[in-house]
Amino acid sequence: MVSLLLCGVSIALPLFIRADECQNVSVQNEAPLVSQPFAFNCTYPPLTSGKAYVTWYKHPSKIPVSKYIQSRIHQDQNWILFLPLTWEDSGIYQCVINNTNTCHQIQVNLTVFEKHSCDTSRNSQMNLSDEYRQILHIGKDESLICHLNFPKSCDLDSVKWYKDCKEIKGERFTNWGIKLSVNNVSAEDRGNYTCQARLIHAGREYMVLNRITVNTRENVGHRGRIPKIIYPINNTIEAQLGSSLVVNCNITDTIDNTNLRCWRVNGTLVDTYYEESKRIREGIEIPTSFPEYKFYTVDITFLEVKMEDYGHPFTCHAGVSAAYFVLQPPVPDFRAYLLGGLLAFTGVAVFITCIYNIFKIDIMLWYRSAFHSTGTMEDGKLYDAYVLYPKPQRKSQSHNVDTLVLKILPKVLEMQCGYKLFIFGRDEFPGQAVANVIDENIKLCRRLIIVIVPESRGFNILKNMSEEQIAVYNALIQDGMKVILIELEKVKDYKAMPESIQYIKQKHGSIHWSGDFTEQSLCAKTKFWKKVRYRMPPKRFPPSSPA
Repeated sequence: MVSLLLCGVSIALPLFIRADECQNVSVQNEAPLVSQPFAFNCTYPPLTSGKAYVTWYKHPSKIPVSKYIQSRIHQDQNWILFLPLTWEDSGIYQCVINNTNTCHQIQVNLTVFEKHSCDTSRNSQMNLSDEYRQILHIGKDESLICHLNFPKSCDLDSVKWYKDCKEIKGERFTNWGIKLSVNNVSAEDRGNYTCQARLIHAGREYMVLNRITVNTRENVGHRGRIPKIIYPINNTIEAQLGSSLVVNCNITDTIDNTNLRCWRVNGTLVDTYYEESKRIREGIEIPTSFPEYKFYTVDITFLEVKMEDYGHPFTCHAGVSAAYFVLQPPVPDFRAYLLGGLLAFTGVAVFITCIYNIFKIDIMLWYRSAFHSTGTMEDGKLYDAYVLYPKPQRKSQSHNVDTLVLKILPKVLEMQCGYKLFIFGRDEFPGQAVANVIDENIKLCRRLIIVIVPESRGFNILKNMSEEQIAVYNALIQDGMKVILIELEKVKDYKAMPESIQYIKQKHGSIHWSGDFTEQSLCAKTKFWKKVRYRMPPKRFPPSSPA
């Protein structure tokens, strides 16, 4: 904690030391009226456009102005706000701008005057700021600006215009809120003007008066007085549908020019065009004075961009100058769509692969049942499978093998599933030589089913099968017939088995008999029989019972 405190002091201390050493960049004179709100924005584009820390002081105090919103005098972002002014507020205020390596300050000489809105003779000799002095050119259509410069936390409305304490009316005058349009300016239009507005801040209501001394001049043409619009530049802006958007119109103009600066859509003022919905509004004009010109910023705010806004030019006007921007939907990022599509395709492919690997047997059996062929295969085969099984020496093993091969296999595969099996010992004709029976019938079968039992049970499959059977078995391996290997009992070590059995196990795998020789084992829809049926050839005619 001590190290953190020392670190904070080491950072803050140079700021306090540098505050007295800051370079003055501007001195402003302000003469507002007592008992009304007043605000000043500390803005100097070369300094405040980037990352800058703004702090307000009242000279000679070194204590920053409060930022508490309920304080009568407080800092609101870059603004200093008086709600309202009192006589004691007159003095020198300093706005200190701290950047990374520089420190600058703007000095504001504030003189509070008595509220004589109808008589400005008392302070006519004062050096008022430019916003209190405006010039109209005779014979031109120009405008006066009510510079109600306040932060966004202040709401302004109900603007009214007066000349010599009389509300301005007539065909030549049009009230556009903070702007008063004057058509065909004449010498009689010089005089003292007042604009009045209602200001609401933090739930409190105030009245604001802005005095303007207006002089008239003869019109000497546009040379040197045409304002320049820096932005927009007849460009397009991408805006997402439903989003909010603020676009600034940046204008440079001569100091004494009174050109009307405003936003229009379809030839109509934005505030008038959207008077009912107020979805799109023109912001407050913010001027910044420089020695040879003035820089103006007038923003337009879209509370919600709608489809109807696309393709329509929103035009910023400054006297005879005009520039527009057009909204358009954002261009789709095809790379993102492509990447998303590839990821989605990969995800779907992986998902389908997983589902297929888990349910591939059920899927294949369903497919065969749903899209079976009614004709028989024309491959010259008479049997779907040849069943080859050993003859164990132990009676218990021999009984299980015989039960599986001679009873259970026929009941399930033949009677329920419609397959035709050739089982040696059941289907050969009496008196036929064993070698001839095997040689003739094995060629008529599409599959070979081999039933095996573990070597550890005390017999060898080679020693207990006839030489003819073994010869046929080896021939079948060479011919490439598909083999279904059924383990009557779990074989833990295939190394004790013949190499041919090991080869079949490695190439085709095996199916472990999980039945218990009861009625439940005779259901063709159990997991064991589904695996056997999956490896059997597809049927070309409807089975006797559904799969």
